[in-house]
Amino acid sequence: MNIVVLLGGISTEREVSINSGEKVSKALKANGHNVIPVDVFLGFPKKKSFDVECDIDAEIKRIREASDKVMKSAKTRPNFVGEHVFDICKKADIVFMALHGENGENGKLQAYLDLEGVKYTGTGYSGSAVAMDKWLSKLLFISNKVNTARGKVAFKDGRVQSLGEELEFPLVIKPCCGGSSVGVSIVKNKKEYKEALEMAFEYEDKVVIEEFIAGQEFTCAVLDGEALPVVEIIPKSGWYDYKNKYVAGATKEVCPAEIPDYLTKKIQDAAVKVGVALGLDIYYRADFRVDDKGDVYCLEANTLPGMTNTSLIPQEAAAVGIDYNSLCERIIDISLKKYSK
Repeated sequence: MNIVVLLGGISTEREVSINSGEKVSKALKANGHNVIPVDVFLGFPKKKSFDVECDIDAEIKRIREASDKVMKSAKTRPNFVGEHVFDICKKADIVFMALHGENGENGKLQAYLDLEGVKYTGTGYSGSAVAMDKWLSKLLFISNKVNTARGKVAFKDGRVQSLGEELEFPLVIKPCCGGSSVGVSIVKNKKEYKEALEMAFEYEDKVVIEEFIAGQEFTCAVLDGEALPVVEIIPKSGWYDYKNKYVAGATKEVCPAEIPDYLTKKIQDAAVKVGVALGLDIYYRADFRVDDKGDVYCLEANTLPGMTNTSLIPQEAAAVGIDYNSLCERIIDISLKKYSK
């Protein structure tokens, strides 16, 4: 098949996306496909096509070297999609979405691809948009009886929306539509609260404030409606922030998690329920905290989870005998089935 791997973009997770896209591109090429990695914002050279085999290393190098230029241009350029990106996507049998963060994962790009009749991997535009908004996700969790931390949302203009619940320190403050824990803080007093709120507003105009759930942290991916093995996440220091997510060796990840069977099932059932609540399909990953009483709280869902060397979903798949290259192939196969219905 001719496959475009969309990556990069202008979110705070640009570099993570490039890393995911590079690994996916090489895996799909090894599987025998004709693959072109494309930076959605940087654009694609018009003269290049599927007729000539793409040098993936050279293309990824070009994309990486343009990162500073891309991020500077993002401040002044109104359009998110670069030249000829949709042209090459329309020529592909399917587009593998390796984008992370608000731009690329929030459903807008998926909606445009739908309008153009382009097939792509992962959840559609509506589920993507809902899952990207942590406050909207929380409201849907509550209405669908998915246990989640109590919280409220604050806007940069001073407005606050609350469910009427009193929140006590410690609290978690995070940008509503961000990812990879960028701009996230755990605060213990009013001074830290004010500073964390100001920092979060540097990323977005909408910020979620929720109670901190003390306990163990877990994640569970769902592939084609079936929960994969649960992973326990144990940072060697601090909490599971950006550094601990992406620096090799900074976090111990136990897969499958060494927990009682009943708790594994409880988390897996919750992960599947999260997908139903938010309207997700193909594959996604749900993150959880479990307190000392054994209560499971869903933090959020990721519709395009990372596919880097340190990412979690490849670890979960490997635990049930699905290697990285096979996982990429499985994601494509499941996605194409959606279009054949």
